[in-house]
Amino acid sequence: MKKVVGFDVCEAEKGVIENVGHNMFSGQRAPVAVNRKAVTVIPATLNLFTSAPKILPNNRKVAAYARVSTDKEEQLLSYEAQVNYYTRYIKSRADWDFVDIYTDEGITATNTKKRNGFKQMIQDALDGKIDLIVTKSVSRFARNTVDTLTTVRKLKEHGVEVYFEKENIYTFDTKGELLITIMSSLAQEESRSISENTTWGQRKRFADGKVSLPYKKFLGYEKGENDIPKVVEKEAKLVRLIYRMFLEGKTPNGIARFLTDQKIPTPGGKERWRGHTVKSILTNEKYKGDALLQKCYTVDFLTKKRKKNEGEVPQYYVENSHEAIISPEVFDLVQYEFEKRKGRVQSGAGCFSSKIVCGECGSFFGPKVWHSTDKYRKVIWRCNAKFKNKEKCKTPHLAEDQIKEAFIRAANDLIENKENIIEECEALLVELTDTASIENKEIKLKGEKEALYNSLKELIETNSRSDLNQEEYNARYGVLREQYEKIKDKLSKLEALKFELRAKSHKVKEFIGNLEKSSELLTDFDEQLWYALVEKATVNSDGNIKFEFKKGKPQMSLTN
Repeated sequence: MKKVVGFDVCEAEKGVIENVGHNMFSGQRAPVAVNRKAVTVIPATLNLFTSAPKILPNNRKVAAYARVSTDKEEQLLSYEAQVNYYTRYIKSRADWDFVDIYTDEGITATNTKKRNGFKQMIQDALDGKIDLIVTKSVSRFARNTVDTLTTVRKLKEHGVEVYFEKENIYTFDTKGELLITIMSSLAQEESRSISENTTWGQRKRFADGKVSLPYKKFLGYEKGENDIPKVVEKEAKLVRLIYRMFLEGKTPNGIARFLTDQKIPTPGGKERWRGHTVKSILTNEKYKGDALLQKCYTVDFLTKKRKKNEGEVPQYYVENSHEAIISPEVFDLVQYEFEKRKGRVQSGAGCFSSKIVCGECGSFFGPKVWHSTDKYRKVIWRCNAKFKNKEKCKTPHLAEDQIKEAFIRAANDLIENKENIIEECEALLVELTDTASIENKEIKLKGEKEALYNSLKELIETNSRSDLNQEEYNARYGVLREQYEKIKDKLSKLEALKFELRAKSHKVKEFIGNLEKSSELLTDFDEQLWYALVEKATVNSDGNIKFEFKKGKPQMSLTN
């Protein structure tokens, strides 16, 4: 062996090397000797996805995921079939160890937030309890592309593979993520299409005036023939009781406490009533046989977030859509009462709450307890703002017995003179129900409103067709729009006035009815009669109480 230009060569190769050197200068090309490369494979010792040391192959820990989107019977059968199929499928493989079947029933897959079975499976996989997840298809896993990819990548980082049987995709496969992205996008678009079709169908039902209620949580109705709400009389009695108690003066919170104490279950089957539940019953137009449809709408089909409809999408008001539980007059009176009570702090602590008013500052009287921890305990009623002003109110505090005695005297005065008072009330009723002048004004204003609307429409169309001076156009548009809004405001005030007159006439009718029923003089305080007759009681600084009854005419009574 000789070393030539850094190479070790044998004698046999010497000539070749020399030839190369010779040919370098002669410009001729000569063959070059090349050594064959020797490649030795060094096996991988770490897991590609987790970088954990590889061990001898063991059985894979395998789980399955099954889900159906609705709780309809045919879907539940599909759900049971999935569970049985994957249990047998996993256990039939000798190289797989069965872990569990994770399931969700009646859950939509557009996001994974509410899918408890799915979330538990992912957590177990991240904890090392699962090596492979088998599921029917990408759409069963999730219809949201972002959720699918995020979950698959998180699992891959922890060495957990997912197999989508329908698409035959293994997520450890090199082309798996691309296929998943495509399939998830298609599934997401399918969800969008289904959501849009469902929304269109629902709005078509609304436009046709078809009413559907959440019957399981709606007091007073059940699904009747042709999907029309049918009155459940036992529950309807409770609805009427709630309306009557509110009109008697009780607050939603006070009514809720009463119903809870009586152990009456809520519409949702719970033991405890809440004030907002009572209020929702008192303000739902469906109880008077009408229906306002599309009060809320779905903002995003993926998140399923719903929002109160504030004019973003059309609403539909259907009159006489089904049998009423509450008369329209009573329902309107309740809404009028809500408006009247706005701004009042009503505790519902007793029948005198929000009924007794200070004659000096106008604040309500509230209950105060004296000697709360001993045998001399006493409840008195005093102006809530007595010590809040620079000069304290001079109105005295009143014991409950004083208020009750004063009411008995005033009520007896009414009963003794009830024939004259009823005659006055009936004359007042005629006056309240005479709305002819208001209706004539409405007809005139509606004509003016329509004319202004047509003028505005014509001006806008002219501006779109021809090149008008924009300053003149804006000025003209502003004048017409201002006139239009003023007429709208006048019409709203007339409607409010009609509403108030209807409410007052209903109160007068109730007052007459209650007075006619009261044939005997009172000897004891009657709480029901208090609620039925008294609008408010004003306490003056000399201790006199002036009762204003619901018919609107004040009566006087002196305290002891």
